Amino acid sequence: MSGALGSGFDDPDHTLIAEAVRERCAEFPDEYWAACDAEHRFPWEFFTAMAEGGWLGIALPEEYGGAGRGVTEAAILLREVAASGAAMNGCTALHMNLFGLQPVLKYGNERLRKTFLPPAAEGRLHVAFAVTEPDAGTDTSRIKTAAERDGDNWVISGQKIWTSKALESDVALILARTAPAPPGERHRFEGLSLFLIDLDREHVDIRPIPKAGRNAVASCETFYDRLPVEGWRLVGEEGRGFKHILSGLNPERILIAAEAVGIGYAALRRATEYARVREVFDRPIGANQAISHPLADAYARLEAAWQMTMVAARRYDAGLPCGAEANIAKYLAAQAGYDAADRAVQTHGGLGYAHEFHVERYWREARIMRLAPVSQEMSLNFIAQQVLDLPRSY
Repeated sequence: MSGALGSGFDDPDHTLIAEAVRERCAEFPDEYWAACDAEHRFPWEFFTAMAEGGWLGIALPEEYGGAGRGVTEAAILLREVAASGAAMNGCTALHMNLFGLQPVLKYGNERLRKTFLPPAAEGRLHVAFAVTEPDAGTDTSRIKTAAERDGDNWVISGQKIWTSKALESDVALILARTAPAPPGERHRFEGLSLFLIDLDREHVDIRPIPKAGRNAVASCETFYDRLPVEGWRLVGEEGRGFKHILSGLNPERILIAAEAVGIGYAALRRATEYARVREVFDRPIGANQAISHPLADAYARLEAAWQMTMVAARRYDAGLPCGAEANIAKYLAAQAGYDAADRAVQTHGGLGYAHEFHVERYWREARIMRLAPVSQEMSLNFIAQQVLDLPRSY
């Protein structure tokens, strides 16, 4: 299949967005991303190019320096970034600027919005997200990082894990406990508050975590030792931080789904190109149904996942409930993207495991989506409980 792989768009504006992003990403071929990954080097050139193109503020309002578009357009952007071969290395460099500050936009005071949203939209501010902790894992109610009152200000101490882009970031959204949770299961998420903090290296120790893939953007452990935080940096209401971060969780799932689909397209493009030209027993291997059927099946699943991603994105942008749709999209896309990458490796045979054809990098990065930002199992738990009204299992 020549040209870009994947569905077209009903909206002419969306077609223009996809084509413009595709053109910009073409400046950064697979070899660029392979080098960034191998050298554990942040893709500054790519980030700067996307910032100069105005893409980082696509989902922020115009009054704060953005383009005034929505999560739908951000999903199209990230699908094309991933599909270019940038995969998760390219997307993770961008996506906190794209959606990470949604809680600030929705719940932050005007000083927070005016101070931080414009530079984030322009690419002058790098943002991280600090929620997960080693002991708490998926159970956010068990967070131990504490914010203590210091007059009108706060002091934060504790530890976070899997804080992506912490090395490059100026600020981070951090969830900390400001009061013990009241007794009772239904109150366990109360007493958590959200802050937009400076990653002040005098009080914050940042340590990269060695990991299997997506090594151009480090994931880090971060240790907070009495980090001073001014009172106006509280996002929303004290004690309601968990509810505030929920405003960022659905867009995160939607955009991760778009990225997973994009990686799947990149892998299939490589696989089909190879299957057309690689000859064994005097014919192209793509003529064998053992090769063609798995690739066709992978494409069909990617297309279905993309349509679900668009359903979720449009509902979010319309202000409609979209928790079920976002989780379904993330679940389907994570599996479809991984399967496409795995089948691309298989199509290449032993060479699929070599760096030369890049599919092993897609495979490593596609695997992440089945774990983060929420595991496949937790997405199914959400669907089982919230859609099918089944009893809670945990």
